[in-house]
Amino acid sequence: MKLDDFDFELPEGLIATRPARPRDAARLLLAEGDAIHDRHVRDLIDIFRPGDRLVLNNTKVIPARLAGTRTRQSAQGEVVAKVEVTLLEPAPGGEWSALAKPLRKVKEGEEIVFSDALSARVEAIENGQLRLSFNLSGDDFDVALAEAGAMPLPPYIAALRAPDDEDKRDYQTVFARHSGAVAAPTASLHFTRELLEALAAKGVEFTEVTLHVGAGTFLPVKVEDVTTHKMHAEWGEVSEQAAAEINATKQAGGRVIPVGTTALRLIESAARAEGGAKGHIVPFRDATDIFIYPGFEFRITDALMTNFHLPKSTLLMLVSALMGQDRIREIYDHAVKTGYRFFSYGDASLLIP
Repeated sequence: MKLDDFDFELPEGLIATRPARPRDAARLLLAEGDAIHDRHVRDLIDIFRPGDRLVLNNTKVIPARLAGTRTRQSAQGEVVAKVEVTLLEPAPGGEWSALAKPLRKVKEGEEIVFSDALSARVEAIENGQLRLSFNLSGDDFDVALAEAGAMPLPPYIAALRAPDDEDKRDYQTVFARHSGAVAAPTASLHFTRELLEALAAKGVEFTEVTLHVGAGTFLPVKVEDVTTHKMHAEWGEVSEQAAAEINATKQAGGRVIPVGTTALRLIESAARAEGGAKGHIVPFRDATDIFIYPGFEFRITDALMTNFHLPKSTLLMLVSALMGQDRIREIYDHAVKTGYRFFSYGDASLLIP
C-alpha cells in the first residue's frame, strides 16, 4: 500500500481560511451506498434517525501559539530576540513540551517572556523540542494564556493568513469542555446549539468523549509503504457512562456515528482495549496511537461525519478504510469538481458505508 495511492490534486482556492457563517450553513456531502447527495449541515435534521447516537469530542483547544522574547547580556548590553512558541502537550510535573521558532534563539535555563503576567523557563531542549516550566499554574495559567496566546491554526491556514481574535471563537466547538488540545476536532465546528437541540428533539442521542488532539495530527507521512507509518499518541478518555451509552445503542440496533476522526479513533481504541470486542467498548483512559488504513476492521463505527482531508494524510487513509479507496476517490473527485471547501474550516461529509 503506497503513499501515492492516497494522493489527489487540490486547487489552492478550495482551502478554506474562514468557516461558513452560521456554522451549519456549511455544505455537506452525503455519501450513502453508491449515491452522493449535495446538502448542507443544517439538513442533518432530515438525515439522522431517532436512535442514532452521535459521539462528540468535547476537548477544548488552548491558545497554544505564543509570541515572546528572550533577553541575554552581552558585552554590548542586553540582546533581545523574538521567539514564537507553540505548546504541544503538558508533561508530568506541570511542565509543557513545546516547539520554538527559531530554536537557535533559545538555550536551556533562559526565560521567555510572553506578557506582563506570563513567562516560562526553558528547562531542557531535547529532540528539537523545549520543555518549559511556566511561572503560573491552574486557573491563573489559563487566564494568562487566554490573554497572551493565539489559536494554533493548522499550517495550511497559517500559511495563508495570521490567526486573529475571530479564531478564538471559530476554532472551538460549542460543546468544548476539557482543555488540552492544540488542534480542533474540526467536523464538530459545524454544530450550533440550535442544531444540537433540534436533533435531540428528533430523538438523536449524544455521547461525549475526550481526545486531546495533538500537533502530530498535522505531521506528514514520510514512508512510502504506509503500513510502516508510526502514529503520534494522543490522550483520550471514554467514561463508564459513555461506554454504557454506546453499548446500549449497539444492542438496540441503532447507529453509532462519531463526529470527526478523533472521536472515531478513540472509540475504536476502546473497542480494542481489554474487555472490548466487535460491537462492544469498555471505559478507556489512556494514550492511543491507533492507525487506521484500508483493511482495518471497524468494531463500533457505523458512519462518520468528517471534513475533507489533506492528500497523502493519515486521515485520508482512515476514510478510505471506512468507505473503500475507489469510493473515496469518487467522493473527493466530486467534492473538488463541485467546489467543496477543504480542511479545518471547510465543508463536511457524512460517510455511510
